Amino acid sequence: MTDDVTEWDFRGLRDTFLSRRYFRKFETITGHLVQVTGAMRAEGALTRPEVKVLSRYLLGLTYSFRALSMKYLMIGRDTGPVFGSMLMDKRDSGFPVGTELLVMANDAQQAGRHLGNMPSTEQYKDDMIRMIIGERAIPTRLQFALSQRLYYEELARGDLFWVRNDPECQWLGNPDEDRRRFLLHWAVYDSQVNLPVVYLMELEDTGRIALPKDEARWPRAQAHLMAQSLDALKLVTIARGFDEDFDDLHPKRLRRIHVGPMYSHAFTEQTGPLREVLEEAHAPEGQDWALAWTEEELESERAVEERSGWFSRVEREVFALDPFGGRGAETGATRTARSLILPQRVFQVLAEKNPPGFEDVRKFVVGPQGQVLRY
Repeated sequence: MTDDVTEWDFRGLRDTFLSRRYFRKFETITGHLVQVTGAMRAEGALTRPEVKVLSRYLLGLTYSFRALSMKYLMIGRDTGPVFGSMLMDKRDSGFPVGTELLVMANDAQQAGRHLGNMPSTEQYKDDMIRMIIGERAIPTRLQFALSQRLYYEELARGDLFWVRNDPECQWLGNPDEDRRRFLLHWAVYDSQVNLPVVYLMELEDTGRIALPKDEARWPRAQAHLMAQSLDALKLVTIARGFDEDFDDLHPKRLRRIHVGPMYSHAFTEQTGPLREVLEEAHAPEGQDWALAWTEEELESERAVEERSGWFSRVEREVFALDPFGGRGAETGATRTARSLILPQRVFQVLAEKNPPGFEDVRKFVVGPQGQVLRY
Protein backbone atom coordinates (compact mmCIF):
# COMPACT_ATOMS: atom_id res chain seq x y z
CA MET A 1 0.00 0.00 0.00
CA THR A 2 1.62 3.26 -1.09
CA ASP A 3 1.28 6.62 0.63
CA ASP A 4 -0.58 8.00 -2.40
CA VAL A 5 -3.17 5.21 -2.29
CA THR A 6 -3.65 5.67 1.44
CA GLU A 7 -4.09 9.40 1.10
CA TRP A 8 -6.54 9.39 -1.77
CA ASP A 9 -8.50 6.15 -1.43
CA PHE A 10 -8.63 5.47 2.31
CA ARG A 11 -9.83 7.48 5.23
CA GLY A 12 -8.71 7.16 8.84
CA LEU A 13 -11.50 7.59 11.39
CA ARG A 14 -9.59 9.55 14.05
CA ASP A 15 -12.51 11.14 15.88
CA THR A 16 -14.38 9.27 18.64
CA PHE A 17 -17.87 10.37 17.65
CA LEU A 18 -17.22 9.86 13.93
CA SER A 19 -15.93 6.34 14.57
CA ARG A 20 -18.90 5.43 16.78
CA ARG A 21 -21.36 6.83 14.25
CA TYR A 22 -19.71 4.78 11.49
CA PHE A 23 -20.02 1.51 13.41
CA ARG A 24 -23.59 2.27 14.52
CA LYS A 25 -24.45 2.73 10.85
CA PHE A 26 -23.02 -0.67 9.95
CA GLU A 27 -24.74 -2.36 12.88
CA THR A 28 -28.04 -1.01 11.54
CA ILE A 29 -27.25 -2.09 7.96
CA THR A 30 -26.14 -5.64 8.76
CA GLY A 31 -29.20 -6.06 10.96
CA HIS A 32 -31.45 -5.25 8.00
CA LEU A 33 -29.57 -7.58 5.66
CA VAL A 34 -30.89 -10.65 7.45
CA GLN A 35 -34.40 -9.35 6.76
CA VAL A 36 -33.46 -8.79 3.12
CA THR A 37 -32.44 -12.43 2.72
CA GLY A 38 -35.82 -13.39 4.18
CA ALA A 39 -37.56 -11.20 1.59
CA MET A 40 -35.50 -12.81 -1.18
CA ARG A 41 -36.49 -16.23 0.12
CA ALA A 42 -40.17 -15.23 0.00
CA GLU A 43 -39.92 -14.23 -3.67
CA GLY A 44 -37.98 -17.38 -4.59
CA ALA A 45 -34.61 -15.72 -5.23
CA LEU A 46 -32.95 -17.76 -2.46
CA THR A 47 -33.59 -21.25 -1.13
CA ARG A 48 -34.02 -22.05 2.56
CA PRO A 49 -30.51 -23.57 2.91
CA GLU A 50 -29.00 -20.53 1.14
CA VAL A 51 -30.81 -18.12 3.48
CA LYS A 52 -29.50 -20.06 6.47
CA VAL A 53 -25.94 -19.94 5.16
CA LEU A 54 -26.09 -16.25 4.21
CA SER A 55 -27.59 -15.30 7.57
CA ARG A 56 -24.63 -16.96 9.28
CA TYR A 57 -22.12 -14.96 7.24
CA LEU A 58 -24.06 -11.73 7.80
CA LEU A 59 -24.13 -12.34 11.55
CA GLY A 60 -20.38 -13.01 11.39
CA LEU A 61 -19.96 -9.67 9.63
CA THR A 62 -21.98 -8.02 12.42
CA TYR A 63 -19.71 -9.59 15.06
CA SER A 64 -16.58 -8.49 13.18
CA PHE A 65 -17.77 -4.88 13.04
CA ARG A 66 -18.76 -5.04 16.70
CA ALA A 67 -15.26 -6.21 17.60
CA LEU A 68 -13.70 -3.38 15.56
CA SER A 69 -16.02 -0.87 17.23
CA MET A 70 -14.66 -1.99 20.63
CA LYS A 71 -11.08 -1.80 19.42
CA TYR A 72 -11.53 1.78 18.22
CA LEU A 73 -14.00 2.89 20.89
CA MET A 74 -11.64 5.49 22.37
CA ILE A 75 -10.09 6.77 19.14
CA GLY A 76 -9.24 10.45 19.39
CA ARG A 77 -8.98 10.46 23.19
CA ASP A 78 -5.81 10.81 25.27
CA THR A 79 -5.07 7.11 25.67
CA GLY A 80 -1.28 7.36 25.91
CA PRO A 81 0.86 6.16 22.98
CA VAL A 82 -0.52 6.85 19.51
CA PHE A 83 -3.01 4.07 18.79
CA GLY A 84 -3.70 4.88 15.14
CA SER A 85 -7.10 4.99 13.46
CA MET A 86 -9.49 2.67 11.69
CA LEU A 87 -8.93 2.79 7.93
CA MET A 88 -11.95 2.64 5.65
CA ASP A 89 -12.18 2.59 1.87
CA LYS A 90 -13.87 5.90 1.16
CA ARG A 91 -13.90 5.65 -2.66
CA ASP A 92 -14.82 2.11 -3.67
CA SER A 93 -16.55 0.19 -0.90
CA GLY A 94 -17.28 2.24 2.24
CA PHE A 95 -16.12 -0.81 4.25
CA PRO A 96 -13.01 -1.13 6.43
CA VAL A 97 -9.87 -1.99 4.44
CA GLY A 98 -8.86 -5.65 4.36
CA THR A 99 -5.80 -5.10 6.57
CA GLU A 100 -8.13 -4.32 9.49
CA LEU A 101 -9.54 -7.86 9.32
CA LEU A 102 -6.08 -9.36 8.84
CA VAL A 103 -4.85 -7.69 12.04
CA MET A 104 -8.04 -8.76 13.81
CA ALA A 105 -7.44 -12.40 12.80
CA ASN A 106 -3.94 -12.20 14.27
CA ASP A 107 -5.30 -10.65 17.47
CA ALA A 108 -7.86 -13.45 17.73
CA GLN A 109 -5.04 -16.01 17.90
CA GLN A 110 -3.72 -14.25 21.00
CA ALA A 111 -7.02 -13.19 22.59
CA GLY A 112 -6.82 -15.77 25.40
CA ARG A 113 -3.36 -14.63 26.46
CA HIS A 114 -4.37 -10.97 26.48
CA LEU A 115 -7.51 -11.66 28.50
CA GLY A 116 -5.51 -13.72 31.00
CA ASN A 117 -3.20 -10.77 31.66
CA MET A 118 -5.97 -8.18 32.01
CA PRO A 119 -8.06 -7.27 35.06
CA SER A 120 -11.73 -8.22 34.89
CA THR A 121 -14.38 -5.85 33.57
CA GLU A 122 -15.66 -5.33 37.13
CA GLN A 123 -12.15 -4.44 38.32
CA TYR A 124 -11.77 -1.85 35.58
CA LYS A 125 -15.12 -0.30 36.51
CA ASP A 126 -14.21 -0.17 40.23
CA ASP A 127 -10.89 1.51 39.37
CA MET A 128 -12.71 4.07 37.21
CA ILE A 129 -15.15 4.92 39.98
CA ARG A 130 -12.28 5.40 42.45
CA MET A 131 -10.49 7.72 40.02
CA ILE A 132 -13.62 9.77 39.35
CA ILE A 133 -14.48 10.13 43.07
CA GLY A 134 -11.01 10.17 44.62
CA GLU A 135 -8.94 12.03 42.03
CA ARG A 136 -11.79 13.94 40.34
CA ALA A 137 -10.33 12.97 36.99
CA ILE A 138 -11.71 11.40 33.82
CA PRO A 139 -10.38 7.81 33.66
CA THR A 140 -9.67 7.92 29.92
CA ARG A 141 -6.82 5.42 29.97
CA LEU A 142 -8.80 2.99 32.06
CA GLN A 143 -11.67 3.36 29.62
CA PHE A 144 -9.27 2.58 26.80
CA ALA A 145 -7.96 -0.50 28.62
CA LEU A 146 -11.53 -1.71 29.19
CA SER A 147 -12.39 -1.18 25.51
CA GLN A 148 -9.45 -3.42 24.57
CA ARG A 149 -10.64 -6.10 26.96
CA LEU A 150 -14.11 -5.93 25.37
CA TYR A 151 -12.43 -6.20 21.95
CA TYR A 152 -10.60 -9.40 22.91
CA GLU A 153 -13.75 -10.80 24.50
CA GLU A 154 -15.57 -10.36 21.18
CA LEU A 155 -12.72 -12.12 19.37
CA ALA A 156 -12.70 -14.97 21.89
CA ARG A 157 -16.43 -15.60 21.31
CA GLY A 158 -15.66 -16.53 17.69
CA ASP A 159 -18.09 -16.88 14.78
CA LEU A 160 -16.72 -13.71 13.14
CA PHE A 161 -16.33 -13.00 9.43
CA TRP A 162 -12.65 -13.40 8.58
CA VAL A 163 -10.58 -12.57 5.52
CA ARG A 164 -10.82 -16.28 4.65
CA ASN A 165 -13.82 -18.37 5.63
CA ASP A 166 -12.97 -21.85 4.38
CA PRO A 167 -15.49 -24.02 2.50
CA GLU A 168 -18.08 -26.02 4.39
CA CYS A 169 -20.30 -28.76 3.00
CA GLN A 170 -24.02 -29.31 3.58
CA TRP A 171 -25.90 -32.36 2.33
CA LEU A 172 -29.02 -31.57 0.27
CA GLY A 173 -30.17 -35.09 -0.63
CA ASN A 174 -29.52 -37.90 -3.11
CA PRO A 175 -30.85 -37.50 -6.69
CA ASP A 176 -30.31 -41.26 -7.08
CA GLU A 177 -28.43 -44.03 -5.31
CA ASP A 178 -25.13 -43.23 -7.07
CA ARG A 179 -25.26 -39.47 -6.54
CA ARG A 180 -25.26 -37.15 -3.56
CA ARG A 181 -26.11 -33.46 -3.78
CA PHE A 182 -24.25 -30.95 -1.60
CA LEU A 183 -24.23 -27.22 -1.01
CA LEU A 184 -20.70 -25.90 -0.62
CA HIS A 185 -20.29 -22.42 0.81
CA TRP A 186 -17.33 -20.23 1.63
CA ALA A 187 -16.54 -16.52 1.84
CA VAL A 188 -13.69 -14.05 1.60
CA TYR A 189 -13.08 -10.43 2.44
CA ASP A 190 -11.66 -9.39 -0.92
CA SER A 191 -8.74 -7.03 -0.28
CA GLN A 192 -8.77 -5.81 -3.90
CA VAL A 193 -12.23 -4.28 -3.51
CA ASN A 194 -12.52 -4.29 0.32
CA LEU A 195 -15.84 -6.10 0.26
CA PRO A 196 -17.20 -9.32 1.77
CA VAL A 197 -17.95 -11.88 -0.93
CA VAL A 198 -19.93 -15.10 -0.37
CA TYR A 199 -19.80 -18.13 -2.68
CA LEU A 200 -22.49 -20.85 -2.93
CA MET A 201 -21.98 -23.95 -5.05
CA GLU A 202 -24.46 -26.79 -5.58
CA LEU A 203 -22.75 -29.92 -6.84
CA GLU A 204 -23.40 -33.61 -7.37
CA ASP A 205 -20.91 -36.12 -6.01
CA THR A 206 -20.45 -39.48 -7.72
CA GLY A 207 -17.41 -40.50 -5.67
CA ARG A 208 -17.21 -43.72 -3.68
CA ILE A 209 -17.00 -41.82 -0.37
CA ALA A 210 -19.17 -38.79 0.39
CA LEU A 211 -17.19 -35.59 -0.19
CA PRO A 212 -17.05 -34.21 3.39
CA LYS A 213 -15.89 -37.63 4.67
CA ASP A 214 -13.33 -38.17 1.91
CA GLU A 215 -9.92 -37.50 3.44
CA ALA A 216 -8.31 -37.19 0.02
CA ARG A 217 -10.78 -35.12 -1.99
CA TRP A 218 -12.25 -32.74 0.60
CA PRO A 219 -8.97 -30.94 1.58
CA ARG A 220 -8.07 -30.67 -2.13
CA ALA A 221 -11.51 -29.26 -2.98
CA GLN A 222 -11.29 -26.72 -0.16
CA ALA A 223 -7.82 -25.56 -1.20
CA HIS A 224 -8.87 -25.34 -4.86
CA LEU A 225 -11.93 -23.19 -4.14
CA MET A 226 -10.10 -20.79 -1.81
CA ALA A 227 -7.33 -20.31 -4.36
CA GLN A 228 -9.94 -19.40 -7.01
CA SER A 229 -11.93 -17.00 -4.82
CA LEU A 230 -10.83 -13.87 -6.64
CA ASP A 231 -13.12 -11.10 -7.80
CA ALA A 232 -11.19 -10.85 -11.06
CA LEU A 233 -12.09 -14.43 -12.03
CA LYS A 234 -15.36 -15.07 -13.85
CA LEU A 235 -17.73 -17.64 -12.42
CA VAL A 236 -17.42 -19.80 -15.54
CA THR A 237 -13.64 -19.88 -15.07
CA ILE A 238 -14.00 -21.01 -11.45
CA ALA A 239 -16.64 -23.64 -12.25
CA ARG A 240 -14.86 -25.09 -15.28
CA GLY A 241 -11.57 -25.32 -13.43
CA PHE A 242 -13.25 -27.18 -10.57
CA ASP A 243 -15.14 -29.46 -12.96
CA GLU A 244 -11.94 -30.40 -14.80
CA ASP A 245 -9.88 -30.99 -11.66
CA PHE A 246 -12.41 -33.33 -10.01
CA ASP A 247 -13.82 -36.04 -12.28
CA ASP A 248 -16.45 -37.14 -9.74
CA LEU A 249 -17.61 -33.71 -8.56
CA HIS A 250 -20.07 -31.98 -10.85
CA PRO A 251 -20.86 -28.27 -10.17
CA LYS A 252 -24.48 -27.64 -11.15
CA ARG A 253 -24.87 -24.09 -9.86
CA LEU A 254 -22.43 -21.44 -8.63
CA ARG A 255 -23.39 -18.11 -7.07
CA ARG A 256 -21.23 -15.19 -5.96
CA ILE A 257 -22.75 -12.50 -3.76
CA HIS A 258 -21.05 -9.15 -3.25
CA VAL A 259 -22.21 -7.38 -0.08
CA GLY A 260 -21.60 -3.71 -0.82
CA PRO A 261 -20.44 -1.10 -1.64
CA MET A 262 -21.92 1.07 1.09
CA TYR A 263 -22.73 4.65 0.11
CA SER A 264 -22.98 7.44 2.68
CA HIS A 265 -22.86 11.18 2.18
CA ALA A 266 -21.10 11.55 5.54
CA PHE A 267 -18.38 8.93 5.00
CA THR A 268 -17.77 8.00 1.36
CA GLU A 269 -16.76 9.82 -1.81
CA GLN A 270 -18.11 7.57 -4.53
CA THR A 271 -19.28 9.29 -7.68
CA GLY A 272 -22.51 8.79 -9.59
CA PRO A 273 -26.26 9.20 -9.10
CA LEU A 274 -26.38 7.65 -5.64
CA ARG A 275 -24.09 10.27 -4.20
CA GLU A 276 -26.39 13.00 -5.54
CA VAL A 277 -29.44 11.18 -4.14
CA LEU A 278 -27.88 10.93 -0.67
CA GLU A 279 -26.85 14.58 -0.79
CA GLU A 280 -30.36 15.75 -1.66
CA ALA A 281 -32.07 13.41 0.83
CA HIS A 282 -30.65 15.26 3.86
CA ALA A 283 -31.35 12.09 5.80
CA PRO A 284 -30.92 12.20 9.59
CA GLU A 285 -28.14 10.30 11.34
CA GLY A 286 -28.57 6.57 10.92
CA GLN A 287 -30.52 6.91 7.64
CA ASP A 288 -27.79 8.43 5.47
CA TRP A 289 -26.80 5.29 3.57
CA ALA A 290 -27.48 2.89 0.72
CA LEU A 291 -26.00 -0.56 0.26
CA ALA A 292 -25.52 -2.43 -3.02
CA TRP A 293 -26.00 -6.20 -3.20
CA THR A 294 -24.93 -7.99 -6.38
CA GLU A 295 -25.57 -11.65 -7.24
CA GLU A 296 -23.81 -13.45 -10.06
CA GLU A 297 -25.21 -16.86 -10.95
CA LEU A 298 -23.93 -19.62 -13.22
CA GLU A 299 -26.00 -22.71 -14.01
CA SER A 300 -25.14 -25.95 -15.74
CA GLU A 301 -27.20 -26.36 -18.91
CA ARG A 302 -26.40 -30.04 -19.43
CA ALA A 303 -23.72 -32.65 -18.89
CA VAL A 304 -21.70 -34.38 -21.63
CA GLU A 305 -19.30 -37.29 -21.56
CA GLU A 306 -15.67 -36.87 -22.54
CA ARG A 307 -12.85 -39.35 -22.94
CA SER A 308 -10.39 -39.52 -20.04
CA GLY A 309 -7.31 -41.56 -20.72
CA TRP A 310 -7.44 -44.65 -22.95
CA PHE A 311 -10.45 -46.51 -21.64
CA SER A 312 -12.57 -44.32 -19.35
CA ARG A 313 -15.03 -41.50 -19.86
CA VAL A 314 -15.95 -38.68 -17.49
CA GLU A 315 -18.91 -36.36 -17.11
CA ARG A 316 -18.33 -32.65 -17.83
CA GLU A 317 -20.71 -29.73 -17.39
CA VAL A 318 -21.79 -27.34 -20.11
CA PHE A 319 -22.63 -24.02 -18.50
CA ALA A 320 -25.37 -21.67 -19.69
CA LEU A 321 -24.13 -18.15 -20.30
CA ASP A 322 -26.24 -14.99 -20.54
CA PRO A 323 -27.86 -15.18 -24.00
CA PHE A 324 -28.76 -11.49 -24.29
CA GLY A 325 -26.55 -9.39 -26.51
CA GLY A 326 -23.62 -11.78 -26.24
CA ARG A 327 -22.99 -10.65 -22.67
CA GLY A 328 -22.47 -14.20 -21.45
CA ALA A 329 -18.86 -14.34 -22.61
CA GLU A 330 -18.27 -10.94 -21.05
CA THR A 331 -19.79 -11.63 -17.63
CA GLY A 332 -19.04 -15.35 -17.40
CA ALA A 333 -22.41 -15.90 -15.74
CA THR A 334 -25.89 -17.11 -16.63
CA ARG A 335 -27.41 -14.02 -15.04
CA THR A 336 -26.50 -11.08 -12.83
CA ALA A 337 -28.95 -9.37 -10.48
CA ARG A 338 -28.36 -6.07 -8.72
CA SER A 339 -30.17 -4.93 -5.60
CA LEU A 340 -30.12 -1.83 -3.46
CA ILE A 341 -31.01 -1.66 0.23
CA LEU A 342 -31.80 1.84 1.47
CA PRO A 343 -33.90 3.75 4.03
CA GLN A 344 -37.30 5.08 3.03
CA ARG A 345 -36.28 8.73 2.84
CA VAL A 346 -33.38 8.00 0.50
CA PHE A 347 -35.63 5.78 -1.62
CA GLN A 348 -38.16 8.60 -2.02
CA VAL A 349 -35.49 10.90 -3.44
CA LEU A 350 -34.22 8.11 -5.71
CA ALA A 351 -37.75 7.51 -7.01
CA GLU A 352 -38.28 11.23 -7.66
CA LYS A 353 -34.97 11.69 -9.51
CA ASN A 354 -35.31 8.33 -11.32
CA PRO A 355 -31.70 8.35 -12.60
CA PRO A 356 -30.88 6.10 -15.59
CA GLY A 357 -29.55 2.64 -14.85
CA PHE A 358 -31.73 1.93 -11.79
CA GLU A 359 -34.88 0.57 -13.44
CA ASP A 360 -33.66 -3.05 -13.32
CA VAL A 361 -32.24 -2.76 -9.80
CA ARG A 362 -34.34 -4.41 -7.07
CA LYS A 363 -35.00 -2.01 -4.20
CA PHE A 364 -35.40 -3.19 -0.61
CA VAL A 365 -36.63 -0.27 1.44
CA VAL A 366 -36.23 -0.03 5.21
CA GLY A 367 -39.30 1.59 6.75
CA PRO A 368 -39.43 3.84 9.83
CA GLN A 369 -40.15 0.86 12.12
CA GLY A 370 -37.33 -1.22 10.63
CA GLN A 371 -39.53 -3.34 8.36
CA VAL A 372 -38.08 -4.22 4.93
CA LEU A 373 -40.31 -3.95 1.84
CA ARG A 374 -39.48 -4.96 -1.74
CA TYR A 375 -40.05 -2.42 -4.54
